[in-house]
Amino acid sequence: MQANWYQIQNIDELDTPALVIFPERVKTNITTLKAMIDDPQRLRPHAKTHKTKEATQLMLAAGITKYKCATIAEAEMLGMCGAPDVVLAYQPIGPKVQRFVKVTQQYPNTHFSCLVDNIPSAETIANAFATVGATISVYIDLNIGQNRTGIVPGEKAIELYEYCTKAKGLSIAGLHAYDGHTRGTLEERTAQSNEAYAKVEDMLQALRSMGYTKVKVIAGGSPSFPIHAKRGTVECSPGTFIFWDKSYLDQCTEQPFQIAAIVVTRVISLPNDIHICVDLGHKSIAAENEITKRVFFLNAPQLKAVSHSEEHLVLQAGEGHSFKPGDVLYGVPIHICPTVALHERGYTVENGKLTGEWKIVARDRKISL
Repeated sequence: MQANWYQIQNIDELDTPALVIFPERVKTNITTLKAMIDDPQRLRPHAKTHKTKEATQLMLAAGITKYKCATIAEAEMLGMCGAPDVVLAYQPIGPKVQRFVKVTQQYPNTHFSCLVDNIPSAETIANAFATVGATISVYIDLNIGQNRTGIVPGEKAIELYEYCTKAKGLSIAGLHAYDGHTRGTLEERTAQSNEAYAKVEDMLQALRSMGYTKVKVIAGGSPSFPIHAKRGTVECSPGTFIFWDKSYLDQCTEQPFQIAAIVVTRVISLPNDIHICVDLGHKSIAAENEITKRVFFLNAPQLKAVSHSEEHLVLQAGEGHSFKPGDVLYGVPIHICPTVALHERGYTVENGKLTGEWKIVARDRKISL
């Protein structure tokens, strides 16, 4: 691998801070994804990471037909691209219900689905679609350990499943099980994922005993992707693979994805003898992790973050450093997904040169609907 693959020859043309995307690396990651599973039809990549038409179009061109998303804007973006099958991995509540109805009407060639985890919400969604003479496919969102959303597998989850089989306006599709709490080595993640998925298997067995034999399952994200890829008919929905990031590069060493998106920043000030300040503030890099776990600089790995604010990041460079205002730093986000959402566009680099831009169209809460 070329050591300085990230360097931009015409860097003087790029204002900072900037999100930079490497399309050839994105294509390589898509190829790698397909090679890691027995059937591409079992892939349902999540759009939350890239939020772009361009990345979606590259996956469509590679024969990937199923997608997952988290927002109405992402659902609309996928519809705009002509994605054949889209699951809104979110339970629409309040105004989102009518917005989702409108998206399904605007893009009738896309088969849309959503999640439900309780009967009152399912009833609201059912009524909204029945009112317009339509039916929406739904997946029961199972809580298998993350304790964020979903219904605990068991009697109440089966009652919800049965309700969805009968409600006018709904069509039951299957189960959704996200094990986002899995962390650690591949061995540790495998153990955690298997323990969580055992709850799904119990649910499937109970449903089959009741005569429900055609139950689809969507499971996992990036950390558990290699594990669910071995589960026969389970659909897998990694998202970060498309750009990858430092967190998963370090944690998921068994997954050979390449860093395909970085942030570029410049030194703007030397406040004292040992610190430098760059223009990579909270508004340019995800700041949910503690301060030393937000960005890793490829061409200056020794730098340590000491303070962070809206437009500034102060780094400890040490005595006798040689940094000066205007120096360019190339950073790999620790968490790429929320970093992408901070930028209205990603500038593309091919063969070492700036070539264009991808609009991060679905970073907006609303595109048109």
